Amino acid sequence: MRICRFNTDRVGIVEGDEVFDVSGALACLPDSRWLFPQKDISIAELARLLPLMSELKEQATPTPIADVRLEAPVANPSKLINAPINYRAHIEETAANQEIAHGRDMTKSIWQWGLFLKANSALSGAGEPIRLRYPGRRIDHEIELAVIIGTQCHGVTRDEALKYVAGYTVGLDITIRGPELQSFRKSADSFAVLGPWMVTADEIDDPGCLGLELRVNGQIRQKANTRDLVYDVPKLIEYASSMYQLNPGDVIFTGTPEGVGPIEAGDRIEARISEIGELRVDVAPEIVALPRHDPVLEEMQC
Repeated sequence: MRICRFNTDRVGIVEGDEVFDVSGALACLPDSRWLFPQKDISIAELARLLPLMSELKEQATPTPIADVRLEAPVANPSKLINAPINYRAHIEETAANQEIAHGRDMTKSIWQWGLFLKANSALSGAGEPIRLRYPGRRIDHEIELAVIIGTQCHGVTRDEALKYVAGYTVGLDITIRGPELQSFRKSADSFAVLGPWMVTADEIDDPGCLGLELRVNGQIRQKANTRDLVYDVPKLIEYASSMYQLNPGDVIFTGTPEGVGPIEAGDRIEARISEIGELRVDVAPEIVALPRHDPVLEEMQC
C-alpha cells in the first residue's frame, strides 16, 4: 500500500495518479498532543490502521494527486539517522574531489565513520521547496533510499532486522559542503526531504535491489542500485540499533551513490527509486537571508 500525508496532515492511499482521503482512520488513535511520545503514533499503529484505511478508501472520492500538496510521509520521527559514504563509487569520487571532502580522509569505511543524526526540523516533503542558505557555498543533492522503522527495537540482528521495517520512501539528503560536522551542515530546514509517499514493507521484496535515479532540470546526475550499498538495509538497522533504540517512525537514510552535485535556486529535482515512485521537489527561487555572514568563507578569505 502507498500511504501519503497531504494538505496539512490529511492521510491518503495512493493508487495510480489519484489519492483517496482516509484520514478518518486516525480517529482510533489516542490524542497525544500533551504526551509527545518519542515515536510516530500512526506508524506504531500501522497494522491496526491499514484495514481501516482500506475500508475508507472504498467510500472515498479520489482526488488527482497533482491537486494536493504532499508532505513527508512520516510526521513525527524521534530520529533521522544517516549513513555516510555507503557506496564504494561515492567514496572514490569524494576522495578525489576536495570540494566534497574538505580535507577529510574519505578512504575510511562506514564503521570507522559511524552514523550521524540530522535535526528533525530539517524534515520536509515534496510539496515544500528546498530552501538554500549560505550564498557562495556549494550545496549538493544526494538521493537515498529511506527506511521507516515500524516497531520499537534495540540490538536487533541482521537476520531479524527487516521485521522491524514499516516501509520505504525516497530521501534527499541535502548537504552544504564545508569543514563542519555532517550533523550541522546537513540539518538546515528543508534539508531532509522524504516522499512522495511511503510504500509499506510488504510491497518491497528486496530493498537490496532497487534502482535509484536523480535528475536536476531534466539532466541525469545520479544513477545506481541499492545492491551496491556497503552496508545493506539489514546491516544498517543492526548497526543503528546497536547504539540507538529505534522507535516507530524513525528514518534511516541509507547513503547516497556517486554523482552528487550542486543545486541552485530555482532548480527542479526529480528523484526516483524503483518500486517506490518519483519524488519531485523544487528549490526555492530565493536564498534564505540568514545568516548574514558565513564564518567559513570569512576564515577562507583571511
